[in-house]
Amino acid sequence: MNNPWKSINLSDYENHMKSDTVMQLQVLNEMMKVQLNSYPVDSAMVLGVAGGNGLEHIDAGKYSIVYGVDVNSEYLQEVKKRFSNLENILKCLCIDLITESFKLPNADLVVANLLIEYIGYECFQSVIKQVNPKYISCGIQINTDEEFVSESPYLHSFDGLNSIHHQIEMAELIDHMRSVRYSCISTDEYTLPNGKKLVKADFVR
Repeated sequence: MNNPWKSINLSDYENHMKSDTVMQLQVLNEMMKVQLNSYPVDSAMVLGVAGGNGLEHIDAGKYSIVYGVDVNSEYLQEVKKRFSNLENILKCLCIDLITESFKLPNADLVVANLLIEYIGYECFQSVIKQVNPKYISCGIQINTDEEFVSESPYLHSFDGLNSIHHQIEMAELIDHMRSVRYSCISTDEYTLPNGKKLVKADFVR
């Protein structure tokens, strides 16, 4: 089955995410600033990097390499254009985490925002075992209704995601991370305008 993320236009995705009814692009940017600057690491991997939202918070004096991973090669081409100033640090990798996690290199920190929902707990465990980070920081969406994609004019661009979506619960995520030897060290909530929340959970090995 072809991954539906390969057929979603980046402008549709970003316009949806930053719309007044969603506001997730803005909240995720704020979250990424914290995620990239909280731990004593010099390498990081951003899973599901999309168009690179938040990469402007990469401290070139801190990081020797940051991997941006996505299944959509067109997204990654845009990331390279937008962040050409980071060409000596940022390396983009077009990898399908569900079938190609064995291709992932090691990194000290993994950032995974709104990503686990589309690969599931077990696949995320496999990814983490492959990358072997010291720290993990991930953001998941807490839904107040059955619709995981919020209302916006771009809503139907995401219809294909139903086939790969997994409902993620924080308690289950903590249990799955514990089983691969990662302990939850902090959680933070970010409120969204439509009543949903993003929860950031950080783990350490």
